[in-house]
Amino acid sequence: MRLLLDLGNTRLKWAIVSADSWVARGAVAWEEDVAAALAQAWRPPRQLQQIFGASVVDAAREAQIERVVMEVFARQVAWVRTPAEACGVRIAYAEPQRLGVDRFLAMVAAHASEASPCVLAGIGTALTLDALTADGRHLGGLIAPGPLLMQQALYGATARVKPYQPGAIRDIADNTADAVVSGCWQAVAALIERFATKLATPAGGIQRLLLDGGDAASLLPLLGVPAELAPDSVLRGLDVWAATPASS
Repeated sequence: MRLLLDLGNTRLKWAIVSADSWVARGAVAWEEDVAAALAQAWRPPRQLQQIFGASVVDAAREAQIERVVMEVFARQVAWVRTPAEACGVRIAYAEPQRLGVDRFLAMVAAHASEASPCVLAGIGTALTLDALTADGRHLGGLIAPGPLLMQQALYGATARVKPYQPGAIRDIADNTADAVVSGCWQAVAALIERFATKLATPAGGIQRLLLDGGDAASLLPLLGVPAELAPDSVLRGLDVWAATPASS
């Protein structure tokens, strides 16, 4: 049995896995009392053989999670860092460690589930896009603000564009609140579509497009190209990593 930890920008997601089944899972936002929430969720402690973590946050929050894990399970966290090649995936970056481990593990999960060309879009605080070939070769990707971060940046940089009421996503807006929300969400959708279209092949058309992240479900209906949700991709990639002999 193993514990998997995904430390994202907004929240921490976790899963306890036994063989091929997820025994327990949960999430906690960083604005909450993370230590107390996890200690309660993990008790009574299970007998774990492995604990793997993936993190895009600072060292202080990693250390906080390490302390909770040690207190509850009396075990160390094995942090996964992006390698040049592992689990059938080969990273395009000349300095692989500069690629977010969340992006690497999402590609690992996608490649393990189906060896086909795909585009991966992570829609959260940031928008990340990556292209992966059928044989696991990472072609590269893009990073942009996510839709909510884009809205916050616009509000912060302007004097009169303010959220005086909740906005709604529309094709064309007749008020400022709707215009801001619609513009940001449609901009993200358009970038995803452009990225996927650029990688389309004459024979096969647009490749498999997989969406994950906190805002993936909200974005899916805005896309004009076929796409599917691939939830918990970082945790699923961690599970593949943990089951690979070289990682243990």
